[in-house]
Amino acid sequence: MNHGTPSEKSRGVSRRARAFVAVGVGAGVLVPSLAAATPAAAATTPTVSCTSAKDGLAAKLKKDITAALANRKGTVAVGLYDRATNTTCTLRPGTAFDSASVVKVTVLATLLWDAKKHDRYLTDREVSLAKAMITKSDNAATRTLWKQLGMTKIKGFLTAAGMTQTKPGSDGYWGLTQITVTDEQKLLKLLTARNSVLSDNSRSYILKLMSQVVSSQRWGTPYGAPSGVSVAVKNGWLERATHGWRVHSVGTFKGGGHDYMVTVLTHGNSTMNYGISTIQGVAKAIHKDLAAS
Repeated sequence: MNHGTPSEKSRGVSRRARAFVAVGVGAGVLVPSLAAATPAAAATTPTVSCTSAKDGLAAKLKKDITAALANRKGTVAVGLYDRATNTTCTLRPGTAFDSASVVKVTVLATLLWDAKKHDRYLTDREVSLAKAMITKSDNAATRTLWKQLGMTKIKGFLTAAGMTQTKPGSDGYWGLTQITVTDEQKLLKLLTARNSVLSDNSRSYILKLMSQVVSSQRWGTPYGAPSGVSVAVKNGWLERATHGWRVHSVGTFKGGGHDYMVTVLTHGNSTMNYGISTIQGVAKAIHKDLAAS
């Protein structure tokens, strides 16, 4: 499925040429430093960091998220924030990933933010496009809204939201927008509490659509969520020649005495299903630990 990305051919670089460039650069950098590679790698491997107002919860989450990722390949970034226990966990919060379809939440937020600025309601056409974009991850609808908004409005929303690490994809390639856990968590916080950027109506509208995502796309962060907890989710998936499959999931969860949001971004997955399994391992640990707290 093309998620707003250029085809490899259109970018004018053959796969073989890219492989050669990668090997050439890698060899030049790695060979002189082989002797120091092992200790350096050990020292710089990112670890899960958690804090919480609830006794013992941070240590448990750190242990269980780390265990869930122990034998997983690829690069994984994680964000958790629970308002009820003032709990935060992060792993690689500033690492950038190609957004794939996760950016569609930002597109809808930008549309609503801009409509609010101009004191207008969404048109019937915009409502139809927004619903298709979020609930079915429709790419054509996203392309239409991305083009309608334009870079000035998209960047305007990112500034208003404080999403300083997000870089919109150029030339219409919305799926190559660069996103981070830090910024996705900022966005989810805006959706789930009153703020001056998005109106209450806008927030509830976005969450409503995210709660109506078709069943085949409800994998990822909702995995293992306790019954009775309200769930809103948006996922993204995209395969490219470098870093294999990008598979991402963002979700908000409310109930059982908790009000939390989870972002898991991954790339370097051999298949889409491998990435989904990685995300769901993390999600299961998070839901279980919060439910028990």
